[in-house]
Amino acid sequence: MKAMVMTRICDLGQERSPLEFREVPEPVPRTGEVLLKVLACGVCHTELDEIEGRTPPARLPVIPGHQVVGRVEEVGPQVRKLKQGERVGVAWIYSACGKCQFCCRGQENLCPDFQGTGRDVDGGYAEYMTVREDFAYPIPEVFSDIEAAPLLCAGAIGYRSLQLTGLRDGQSLGLTGFGASGHLVLLMVKHRYPNTRVYVFARAEKERAFARELGAFWAGETEEPSPEKLEAIIDTTPVWKPVVEALKNLASGGRLVVNAIRKEEVDKDYLLQLDYPAHLWLEKEIKSVANVTRADVREFLDLAAEISTRPEVEIYALEEANRALIEIKERRIRGAKVLRIS
Repeated sequence: MKAMVMTRICDLGQERSPLEFREVPEPVPRTGEVLLKVLACGVCHTELDEIEGRTPPARLPVIPGHQVVGRVEEVGPQVRKLKQGERVGVAWIYSACGKCQFCCRGQENLCPDFQGTGRDVDGGYAEYMTVREDFAYPIPEVFSDIEAAPLLCAGAIGYRSLQLTGLRDGQSLGLTGFGASGHLVLLMVKHRYPNTRVYVFARAEKERAFARELGAFWAGETEEPSPEKLEAIIDTTPVWKPVVEALKNLASGGRLVVNAIRKEEVDKDYLLQLDYPAHLWLEKEIKSVANVTRADVREFLDLAAEISTRPEVEIYALEEANRALIEIKERRIRGAKVLRIS
């Protein structure tokens, strides 16, 4: 089968083709697994974190990709629920142990044995992949393959981030960065919290214009003060400056939720500008998002179908994955990027 394969850690600022287009053996489903014919796979900033070594794969080579829409091609032994021909999705959570204290209380995203699709095991930048049937999700018919792919990570992690803010209708929300996840959060908020004003902070005017187009109340540059103090802010950027600037815009008792698996080192010295009275005092909180649970994915897919959430997408061929990754690195983003595979 054809696949885009990661073979090494490298700096995307210098290496424009980090993945190799290869012919590799088609995987065989094991007990409890299904073989998927991959139809589409979203491209995520987490792939940059893998390639550049911030969250390195457990082994190399590996096939990246964790926003996968596929059709069941073959079922392995003891598969009970899925049948050949069904369309399903695979998210970042590839597996968890199911037995630890975190799994037992519904926090499988914190499981010590958590495995990430496309990092710890081969993912969806390929014509076929395998997955355990209990970590695959039926895709609502209302969505095309391309539309569904970003929902499985950008949407699901955005959903978890929004839940973690504790936001109530009418309270103000800020979004720092406005890519795949940010624009889906805005669409969610418009439905779930119709009286909430959303303020978007983004360094590129095209991102700010896109936010206004989707219904943001206000959009400004990263360092601009918001017109009002905000009860909650979700940071979806890969860097530190937006975190520091967001804290200045938080209301007393407000919460900043950092939606990032890793942060880059490029501007880490910006943290030295932290001023306790201005940024942290008056019971402001900072909370990180760690992975997603299966419940997050299922609940968000149901919500997205209910409100007919249609992500903005840019479509690429499988062999164009490197171009999509470089565009994310260079912040050339409008919505989500998706590989059309079959």
